[in-house]
Amino acid sequence: MSQFVFETTPKIVCEQGGANRLGELAKSLGISHAFLVTDAGLMKAGLTEGASASLKAAGLAVTLFTDVLADPPETSVEAAVEAARQAGADGVIGLGGGSSMDTAKLVALLVKTPQALPEIYGIGLARGPRLPLIQVPTTAGTGSEVTPISILTTPSHEKKGVVSSLLYPDVALLDSLLTLGLPPAVTAMTGVDAMVHAIEAFTTRLKKNPLSDALAIKALQLLFHNLPAAVNDGKDPAVREAMLMGSLFAGMAFANAPVGAVHALAYPLGGHYGLPHGLSNSLVLVPVLEFNLPAATALYAELGRALLPELSKADDAEAARAFVDAIRERVAAMPYAQNLQQAGVTEADLPMLAKDAMNVQRLLVNNPRDVALEDALAMYTAAFKGV
Repeated sequence: MSQFVFETTPKIVCEQGGANRLGELAKSLGISHAFLVTDAGLMKAGLTEGASASLKAAGLAVTLFTDVLADPPETSVEAAVEAARQAGADGVIGLGGGSSMDTAKLVALLVKTPQALPEIYGIGLARGPRLPLIQVPTTAGTGSEVTPISILTTPSHEKKGVVSSLLYPDVALLDSLLTLGLPPAVTAMTGVDAMVHAIEAFTTRLKKNPLSDALAIKALQLLFHNLPAAVNDGKDPAVREAMLMGSLFAGMAFANAPVGAVHALAYPLGGHYGLPHGLSNSLVLVPVLEFNLPAATALYAELGRALLPELSKADDAEAARAFVDAIRERVAAMPYAQNLQQAGVTEADLPMLAKDAMNVQRLLVNNPRDVALEDALAMYTAAFKGV
């Protein structure tokens, strides 16, 4: 029998127009003054209006914080914490992509239990309790609404994570209507990010388990087959909901079966070049799949058969090769840079990026194949050339 522990967000609400019920959900958690964490772009697009109106209609006071930055730096999170403390908020709502939700997690924690960020980077170092927390994703990518992880950018441009069960929100609210206006490139980047979560959760070395496996497979099926439609015509709520569900399932999977080398190599690209996280993942995905193939043949074969029915009778080597090629083809069709050079990375920086990636041992230990410095450099080189 497999021995494992599986945790996730205790309440998940999936409902078109569900953002209009946010006040009811917040009130059920005892929130009287909600601190709504989002970004300026979403506010300008009007995506915060329904949420704010619902909260106010339920009799709650609302403080809106819109200064969330991409790949949030420590200073941005500290400013949000101070704003929530000054407002006297007793509950937090994250509405947006991963940056908004990651910020909201730490606001909920640090307002209630102050502690220095550098002291809680790592696994299980944060102390509680925290304020009540609701997460409302507006992208189908990070799965942050069902993960215990918040990723920040340090002053030295490193990506570091606070990992603690305290960061699971009380409620995740999925409303596909909030994602209809997502631009094609952002849809593509976030969708590939979610696919990476599913792939890496399924192939993780240390905490792979039957529940994470089932969720990862279902996530990858939903994401792989719905991503082209979401990118090419994102106005179909059913397609958008399928993407949100795929992202959710992938998030539930990798929260319990952690990611590996794709993310480890992606983090330095975000830290040094400011590349969006989904794009960073996409740029290194195929080189990492090729590198892992000898060690993960049987697992990639399972994923290949789950995606492509014609592989049902193929042997493992054939099915695994077809899987990698199918992912390569799907990524190549996405409307964004297809190699590091196109993304503005300079070749001279590749050794520095490789060295930084090797510092992300928290993730590299999960990879199905051991990664040495020369391996990381070879994968960055392949990603630079786009081969």
